Amino acid sequence: MKGDGMSEGPAARLQQLFEGRRLTPTQRRIAHCMVRQASDVPFLSSVELAELAGVSQPSVTRFAVALGFDGYPALRRHLREVAPAPADTVAEASYNEYQQAVRAEIENLQHLAALLADPGPVEDAGRLLAASRPLPVLGLRAASSQARGFAYFAAKVHPDVRLLDEGGTMLADRIDAALRAGASALLCFALPRHPREVVEALAYAQSVGLTVVTVADSAFAPVAKYSDLLIPAAVGTGLAFDTACAPMLLGRVLLEAMCDGLPYAQARLEEFDAKAASRGLFVE
Repeated sequence: MKGDGMSEGPAARLQQLFEGRRLTPTQRRIAHCMVRQASDVPFLSSVELAELAGVSQPSVTRFAVALGFDGYPALRRHLREVAPAPADTVAEASYNEYQQAVRAEIENLQHLAALLADPGPVEDAGRLLAASRPLPVLGLRAASSQARGFAYFAAKVHPDVRLLDEGGTMLADRIDAALRAGASALLCFALPRHPREVVEALAYAQSVGLTVVTVADSAFAPVAKYSDLLIPAAVGTGLAFDTACAPMLLGRVLLEAMCDGLPYAQARLEEFDAKAASRGLFVE
């Protein structure tokens, strides 16, 4: 959804093109690759796109047909028609690689702002998270810092937050323990590269009856199949290591929505502030 006065970037337009489509796992992989390389895709051949996505060239052709085009050339023509104006491309080329990485993150945040024009999914997620006691929060490898940050702040207002930021054979045991204690939902942060353990953990969580709420870098991420409610927030890919400003901000938005579902949230925050002051916890 497009916000008032907000221009959409190529990644946002691609997301709109894919929304509501029933795609195979291979097609989701292609879609995910296209979103990550949104600025370059209109100028790639089907062979080049296939190599980037790690699929066969015929798979790219079938993907284009699944989207309603006669073939990949027709899809590429469509993408070129909605690509940024040449002037934008020239201006972008004048920035160095660090500036380009920052501008890409700004575009990711703009896309997130446009997505949040419909607050319904976030509000639904907030209610699910607030109602789950305990609330397990999962994030492994690249996503562990997102999960840890959410859990740190959530614990100030939620009575029982359980951080799951380590994989291994104990992960399913910890999900079982949360379920036995009364958990009804699980929040997952899933960022590339997606660990197999996360996909397996979400599949297991669903199988035992937990509602899975996921923050992922794309609606076509491997975890989508095992998420009851997935809210995408793109990562930046311009540097050696991905940047995750949008997923972090979405996590804070979910915290806000969760607080709205906890009638005592403000009282708990005031209680914490009073105790912190009495202990001299922070340097003012």
